[in-house]
Amino acid sequence: MKKRSAVPIRRLRPLAGRLPVVGVMGSGTRTHDGLAAPLGRGLARMGVHLLTGGGGGVMTAVSRAFARVEDRAGLVVGVLPGGAGDGSGSGGESGGTELGGPSPPGYPNPWVELAIRTHLAARGTAGDTPGSRNHVNVLSSDVVVALPGGAGTASEVELALRYGRPLVVLGAAEGAAERAAPGAGRVHATNDVSQALSLVRRLLQEAPGQPWASGPASSSSHD
Repeated sequence: MKKRSAVPIRRLRPLAGRLPVVGVMGSGTRTHDGLAAPLGRGLARMGVHLLTGGGGGVMTAVSRAFARVEDRAGLVVGVLPGGAGDGSGSGGESGGTELGGPSPPGYPNPWVELAIRTHLAARGTAGDTPGSRNHVNVLSSDVVVALPGGAGTASEVELALRYGRPLVVLGAAEGAAERAAPGAGRVHATNDVSQALSLVRRLLQEAPGQPWASGPASSSSHD
């Protein structure tokens, strides 16, 4: 039996058919399924699009859980890296912006419904350079949720802060807990998936000028 979130998930009510985009970032090798799966199901029931980097690990786990929810409104979007400029498909860490080859093996994962293919090959420790798709991931998200991960996840946390994107840190995302210290801005940290979902909903409702925004949410959410 599937365990449902302890907090009721109400769908947002966008105008003109536009849905919010929630970006979920995390490890490309470890699934962290205890966090990713209930998060994916909750986001699907909330009525948002899910955006990931389209690969393995957390990206696959959250996408699979989201995609398996019946009657959901949103799509699973994957922003894919390009291959290395030399055609090796290694992803590269030079930060260059040269056109690359096809995405590396494993991209997109089977649950991606809308694949956005890029020429941006830089990943990992080069995840905050101009040649990384991480900029696209963060800028395309109305709220960013960071799960545990490595250098690439840490760079997406850095970019979310740089670009002023609301950020929810779920679990011990490497390098993220310190950045979620008091005074860090629109950053919220929790180890509880239900709280994370409440935070995402509240942050979306508080987004100024967005068609789904309805003013501040109730005070029942906890940071």
